[in-house]
Amino acid sequence: MSKLIVGLDIGTTKVCAIVGQRNENGKINILGVGSQPSLGGVMRGEVTNIAKTVDAIKGAISQASKISNVEINAVHVGIAGEHIKSFQQNGVRIRENSEAEITKTELQEMNREQYRTAVEPGSKILHAVPQEYTIDARFTTKEPEGMPGTKLECKYHIVTGRVSAAKTIVKCVENAGLTASDVIVEPIASAYAVLTEEELQTGIAIVDIGGGTTDLAIFYDGKIRHTAVIPFGGEVITSDIVEAFGILPKQAELIKTKYGHAIVEGTRSNVMITVPGIGDRKAKQIMERNLAHVIHARMKEIVMMVYDEIKLSGYADKLNLGVVLTGGGAQLKDLGNLVEYILGCEVKIGMPDPHLGKGLVDEVRSPMYATCIGLVLKGFEDMAPSQTDNNSYKQVKKEKVQSEEGSGFIKGFFGSFKRWIDDDQAMDDFK
Repeated sequence: MSKLIVGLDIGTTKVCAIVGQRNENGKINILGVGSQPSLGGVMRGEVTNIAKTVDAIKGAISQASKISNVEINAVHVGIAGEHIKSFQQNGVRIRENSEAEITKTELQEMNREQYRTAVEPGSKILHAVPQEYTIDARFTTKEPEGMPGTKLECKYHIVTGRVSAAKTIVKCVENAGLTASDVIVEPIASAYAVLTEEELQTGIAIVDIGGGTTDLAIFYDGKIRHTAVIPFGGEVITSDIVEAFGILPKQAELIKTKYGHAIVEGTRSNVMITVPGIGDRKAKQIMERNLAHVIHARMKEIVMMVYDEIKLSGYADKLNLGVVLTGGGAQLKDLGNLVEYILGCEVKIGMPDPHLGKGLVDEVRSPMYATCIGLVLKGFEDMAPSQTDNNSYKQVKKEKVQSEEGSGFIKGFFGSFKRWIDDDQAMDDFK
């Protein structure tokens, strides 16, 4: 029996767990799904209450374990939050022998040097991703190995994160009786679930609208070029509805998902939404168009912040395939039209369909599960060939999902984040 991988998405509104198994065609068979409300333990993508988050993790894992009939011991978990930041940096290396060919070892040493860059206190460099190299200020290439030269320069995309936030996530996982096989930056996991190699090459942006944050990742020429986390998501829209109409958060979330629109035009002024009263109070009547006004105002603000980040990246004119929306917030009616109007480019909803095989595929065929599917895919990406052999694991009624150390992600974009957490001093060894 082939290996099983479990993805764990700890979100602001919910904690989701998915048990996946890769079939002979490279697709993911979904064996189990579990979901629990975050119970207020996560705010804007960061854990703020360990006990509540642990309870939510246990609930989601228990559901997934029961449905899949497997014992879950290890997970690939995501990390998000506004503490995830990025910037561009130039690296320079002067070579003693200009006639000698540039070696792979030199490139690796140059990459490791980037991790010594000073960043704000409490943060560390998670990833240093080479963009392109320049040799002697004349030749620009993505693959300088084997070429001669004196001055070797490289543009790097640097991603940083707060140490305490990452360690808190690992602590929650361990307190739930699990092992964190790896910790993955969530917008990258989402991208892996909904984008193709052709899209990564041609130029595209993914916008993952979660409960607490909206995550942006821009890809061009097969490389990640810009990442950003906007500290607003679907939860702030729910809060706006609560404040505007004086209803409970649960009621606000329900009418947002059922009746909400991101654009006011097209809604009806004569359609009223009935919301049960609190206690013995009378039910409230909310006009569908008034609800749309509240949602549109906040959603427009979030999309404008995405627009500003895209302009800041310098790749606004290279998004040849436009923008892909994913995450739970991407299900909001008319959101694609609003984004297309503001950004002025093609927009589509990102679904994990291309990677799904058999099993509970209908349950996860939604943008809200993109991150969790991406985490499962990342787990299989990291496995050694011998670990994916169909004869590696015997068929048993209760197969254990064990921990495996990761080694790579999205065709070499990222290394093992888990090693960064395990050893704060081992940055030279992080690749």
